[in-house]
Amino acid sequence: MLNSPKESVLVTGGAGYIGSHAAKALAARGYVPITYDNLVYGHRWAVQSGPFVEGDIGDRDKLMETIGRYNIFAVMHFAAFAYVGESVREPEKYFQNNVTKSLTLLDAIVESGVRRVVFSSSCATYGTPDRVPIAEDAPQRPVNPYGETKLIMERALHWYAGAHDLTFAALRYFNAAGADLDGKLGEVHSPETHLIPLVFQAIDGGRPLEVFGGDYPTPDGSCVRDYVHVADLADAHVRALDYLLGGEASVAMNLGTGQGHSVKEVIDVAETVTGRKAPHSIVSRREGDPAILIADPSRAGRVLGWHPQYSDLECIIRSAWKWHSQYSKQVAV
Repeated sequence: MLNSPKESVLVTGGAGYIGSHAAKALAARGYVPITYDNLVYGHRWAVQSGPFVEGDIGDRDKLMETIGRYNIFAVMHFAAFAYVGESVREPEKYFQNNVTKSLTLLDAIVESGVRRVVFSSSCATYGTPDRVPIAEDAPQRPVNPYGETKLIMERALHWYAGAHDLTFAALRYFNAAGADLDGKLGEVHSPETHLIPLVFQAIDGGRPLEVFGGDYPTPDGSCVRDYVHVADLADAHVRALDYLLGGEASVAMNLGTGQGHSVKEVIDVAETVTGRKAPHSIVSRREGDPAILIADPSRAGRVLGWHPQYSDLECIIRSAWKWHSQYSKQVAV
């Protein structure tokens, strides 16, 4: 049995990339993370902090049993499908999983008496911004089903909160990147769509990297994005939980650095860090890719006292390369 019913946090999707890092951060801060994951995209080896329950967020009975067995007092909800291109091709898959099943989770939360939720949202809820950096009051106009599902769940949380004395923090990440600074966790996706791992694959002699667009209105013609280290994201989630436990009101916040880096800049830094060339070519733009996405993270700084510590581009790439070269090949995808 656990020592205290107020120690346990249910981490849905906790066997995934960001969820596993958040579970580690929770454990380091004295909480007991209970990882709940169906292992469709998560990995059993990534569960390194606290108990593991294999289950689907659409299984209400399993959720209720888990919440009761571990005396869950708060939830961090990461479980979602997150491939933007796939969401355009198969919107039904994304609405079923990210919305319908997430509503089952919310119902279980309400019925069980849990009243604190930290929600993994996304800058994809903004779509193509009118201006950058993007503040939380910017219009939310998703341009793909993935972003739409995240926005729907933000709205659902708003209405559930009003009806059921629930408080939540919706954390809108920009580009999650990097790996655990101890080298024990990192990014392994199948298929892989994130830029930095794809750069490493090209460096390793795999398929040359395709840079989508070289004629954007940016300094070097390639897209600019705000990269934030996964360890900083994990820290923000724990800070958001502490904020809610302090009795504060529900809030939505951007998680980014306020600094942008182009695709070509990422390639250059990766080549410097590894000492190897990353073969790449410029191809046509992808439809719906904004030229620049940069966060205004000032609200998270004011509200949570959160300021990224590990998110300079070289630190991100060094940690990711350490994971890629020393650890990712030793684990099962």
